[in-house]
Amino acid sequence: MSETKKPVYQPNREFAATARIKNMCEYETLREWACEDYEGFWESFAKEKITWMTPFNKVMDERNFPFVKWFEGGKLNVSVQCIDRHLDKRKNKAAIIFEGDRGDKQTITYMELYNHVNRFANMLKHDFEVTKGDRVIIYMPMIPEAAYAMLACARLGAIHSIVFGGFSAEALRDRIDDAQAKVVITADGAYRKNKPYMLKPVVDKALEGASPVEKVCVIERNGEEITWVKGRDLAYSELIEKHSAVCEPEVMESEDPLFLLYTSGSTGKPKGVQHNSAGYILWAQMTMEWVFDVKENDTYWCTADVGWITGHTYIVYGPLAMGATTVMFEGVPTYPDAGRPWKMVQEYRINQFYTAPTAIRVLHKMGEDAPNQYDLSSLKVLGTVGEPIDPPAWQWYYEAVGNSRCAIVDTYWQTETGGHIVSPLPGATPIKPGCATFPLPGIMAEILDPNTGKKVGNGESGYMCVSRPWPAMIRGIWGDEERFKQSYFGDVTKEGKPVYFTGDGAMYDEDGYITITGRTDDVINVSGHRMGTAEVEAAINKHEGVAEVAVVGKPHDLKGEGIFAYIVMKEADSIGEEVALAQEINAIIKQEIGNIALCDDMVFVSGLPKTRSGKIMRRILRAIAKGEAITQDTSTLEDPSVVDKIHAALNA
Repeated sequence: MSETKKPVYQPNREFAATARIKNMCEYETLREWACEDYEGFWESFAKEKITWMTPFNKVMDERNFPFVKWFEGGKLNVSVQCIDRHLDKRKNKAAIIFEGDRGDKQTITYMELYNHVNRFANMLKHDFEVTKGDRVIIYMPMIPEAAYAMLACARLGAIHSIVFGGFSAEALRDRIDDAQAKVVITADGAYRKNKPYMLKPVVDKALEGASPVEKVCVIERNGEEITWVKGRDLAYSELIEKHSAVCEPEVMESEDPLFLLYTSGSTGKPKGVQHNSAGYILWAQMTMEWVFDVKENDTYWCTADVGWITGHTYIVYGPLAMGATTVMFEGVPTYPDAGRPWKMVQEYRINQFYTAPTAIRVLHKMGEDAPNQYDLSSLKVLGTVGEPIDPPAWQWYYEAVGNSRCAIVDTYWQTETGGHIVSPLPGATPIKPGCATFPLPGIMAEILDPNTGKKVGNGESGYMCVSRPWPAMIRGIWGDEERFKQSYFGDVTKEGKPVYFTGDGAMYDEDGYITITGRTDDVINVSGHRMGTAEVEAAINKHEGVAEVAVVGKPHDLKGEGIFAYIVMKEADSIGEEVALAQEINAIIKQEIGNIALCDDMVFVSGLPKTRSGKIMRRILRAIAKGEAITQDTSTLEDPSVVDKIHAALNA
């Protein structure tokens, strides 16, 4: 008797090839398709979205889980996906619009981008002897040459690793040594708030003593005096023009590494997160299309830095893979004033704007009415990234910036996920302030009970996990397979099988919407009750005088842990009214959450310790609250003096 085969799921997919998911019925159709025929779902999109040099013959192989392989047998080149394939129809379309800190502007078409990247690749190949598999560190400001460098490495099959331009020499050295990088690409420096700052001296210090780096490519940006090491340092401007604008792309396997991006944990050395070619670029493109709904003539702006995963996926790779126009911005959104981003939206007729909740709160604080002074009618989609957005910031973003008509996509994802995994879809998902909503089609994201491995019910908290591998998932930690398994697959199981654990807590509301409650190491255990710091911060932010807040745990004799809040007020002259303010804020917390979440300690400060990308350094705040010595490198902070100011406020 012949074996009965399970029928292949055949959904109604008339809309599936389009960029936009227009309504929840279409969303549910795609989700159902992925659930019923997981490999068929990914196979279809991989064939549709990627320009293959050689088609793949196997969709996925998870026999060596968690070291999963995708699209085996397939050959491609990511630079071709981002540039070459667009030239027939888009060679004269703007690929990158650059605006510098000083207001200098440049528009690069897809044809010009092709020429720049090919010359850069030929320069790396001939002058720096870069070949397939070599690691190249990129330590650059936010200028077009950073994108050229990324794409040139991809064209050669070299593995780039971008180090954020605010990191110290020690942090840079750690990443160079771990990756065993052959070349560093940097600039003399750049501009910030119209003042030059330096990068090359940091590279010089990082390369003192023994180093795997053989050569350094130096791009001129601010023209300041720098030291040149003979035989090691080569000037980009003296080399680039002599090279041809034609460079044949290296044929890459689907699972060949594309880049490493180092993330810092609370302990241990930085982790080199590895992303591979086909799966990463597929998801970068799909999420760009679905989440931002970018049309052919739209102009899209993500305010991140390419030193972070957001800049990789949603400034360079995702937008260019789909043939969009992407804006690169050097500087800070509040310089010369809080109207800077809205002026750019007006000038470039920007349609999608993507930024961090921290930036939104600062723009709100510094220029609450600034959006009203500009024509923002071109905006269609507003995005948030990096941390949960509190409802007051969401409301201002929606009303003042979006004029109560733009969709807000509160995206949830990580360096390790490669792209969004939970997000609203513009025009399709009914949105709620501060809520990430639902997993994207193809992402089997679930909130699981860490003890039972079962999905939690509505109103219950648990661990944010993904129960099946997906193409853009981290492929490993560079040089450390065991750490990869322990870091991401050692905490939660479902039906006895390890699943990917994001490290975040989350909960479903009464409608099944997902809200991220914060890192599980940012969960405070108060008298046996687990309190997410994001939840407490959201309550405090409801006080009309609060501009920013960061909450951490502090040891407590009776409760185990108490809640400690660092609060920045909108009006500086409100400092001095701490007792009254603390009472008002705790009254709000009591109303929003309950007595269990009342703050044991509050300190009112002039600012919070943030990196230059706007990320709050909570480990520093935890150390201060506990009275511990600060061991973190504070040189990467936007304002290192803020740490001393916080100490002074505590001791006042």
